[in-house]
Amino acid sequence: MASSTVASSGGAPTRGQVARLILELGPSTAATLGGRLGLTPAAIRRHLDNLLAEGLIETKTARTYGNRGRGRPAKVFVITDAGRSAFEHAYDDLASSALRFLAETAGPEAIAEFARRQVSDLERRYAPAVARGELASRVQALAEALSADGYAASAGPAPAIGVGEGAAQLCQHHCPVAHVAAEFPQLCEAETEAFGRLLGTPVRRLATIAHGDGICTTHVTSVGKAAPAEAVAVPVTTENTQSPEGS
Repeated sequence: MASSTVASSGGAPTRGQVARLILELGPSTAATLGGRLGLTPAAIRRHLDNLLAEGLIETKTARTYGNRGRGRPAKVFVITDAGRSAFEHAYDDLASSALRFLAETAGPEAIAEFARRQVSDLERRYAPAVARGELASRVQALAEALSADGYAASAGPAPAIGVGEGAAQLCQHHCPVAHVAAEFPQLCEAETEAFGRLLGTPVRRLATIAHGDGICTTHVTSVGKAAPAEAVAVPVTTENTQSPEGS
């Protein structure tokens, strides 16, 4: 399994340590990696061959500047998207273990407080971008801010489902903490609450990647003109629903 490969550790250098070093150094030659880890050419080659076979790294020709001279261009090893994902899952496992320990020792409310504290930085950074304008433009600004943080978000008019005109829909096509949030939904709840405060209008989470949906979808209710976020206290729910009635 890829995540266990990259996460492994111990006394002797492992494939996981080789992959981590490539992630940290960027494109690296076998000689550089072997030298940093104290491995013989045969040993580093064995680890690199295994990582190549698993699709965690790939080879590229090193860039040369100026007159390199004769001989074959140097081959370097770089991490692949699959390799990066494997490290992310390994960190997810560590984060989940830490939150389980927190829940066992301090109770569920500690998880909720942790989630709110985590999202407070996001809320602080996004506030200037979504503070002014009509609701649609503010939801678009929020989507752009989320995309800059890796959430691949988009915004648009909400489907007509029996509520007032002007409602919007915010979609997040990627969630960096989906695996952890599947076990600890407080992370999703804190994020949804922050969206409501930022937009100054009721919002409802209709679907989440963490619960197996393909996209995190948030319905944003239009209540006349959206007021500045700091001026409105809004109730927020993260319950999955077929209709936003009752929000």
